[in-house]
Amino acid sequence: MNAITALDPQSADGKVADLLGAVAKSLGSVPNLFRVAAQSPASLEGLLALSSALRTGRLSGRTREALALTVAELNGCDYCLSAHTLLGKGAGLSDADIEAARQGRSADTERQAALDLAAAVVRMRGRVADADLARARQAGLDDGQIVEIVAQVVLNTFTNYLNLVARTEIDFPVVKTLPRQAA
Repeated sequence: MNAITALDPQSADGKVADLLGAVAKSLGSVPNLFRVAAQSPASLEGLLALSSALRTGRLSGRTREALALTVAELNGCDYCLSAHTLLGKGAGLSDADIEAARQGRSADTERQAALDLAAAVVRMRGRVADADLARARQAGLDDGQIVEIVAQVVLNTFTNYLNLVARTEIDFPVVKTLPRQAA
């Protein structure tokens, strides 16, 4: 059961109606994440703006989806894991790529560096070690890409946390996070 009600797009008006209409046009429907975020028009607008801006960045769609899967798994968000499993396939990730990304792994050296850095950002709450940045740079990532990786972590952490707080009903084929090992 949702802890925050998902807004019915049919009852939206003004800017929220326009924003949800743009989501429907882009995705073919309005996923529950956006319907929950619509409870705060400013939050919905910010979510869509950051997501749109990052799609024009230098990270590939495959890398952005792999990052989303890694972050969702680390944050224990079944909603985002379910959504990005589907979106990742649409971006060209294979089933094996998706399973690897869930575990923070990739056969692509640069993508692996991005996943390692993102995982460090999540685990260390941004306080990454100099060695983490050095490894990212040694793998070919530059400062602009590093900033985009942090922005992707922020975007995905926002959606992870919002869905966890709201207990958003999953409206994608359900994928459950992997069992957590004892620390």
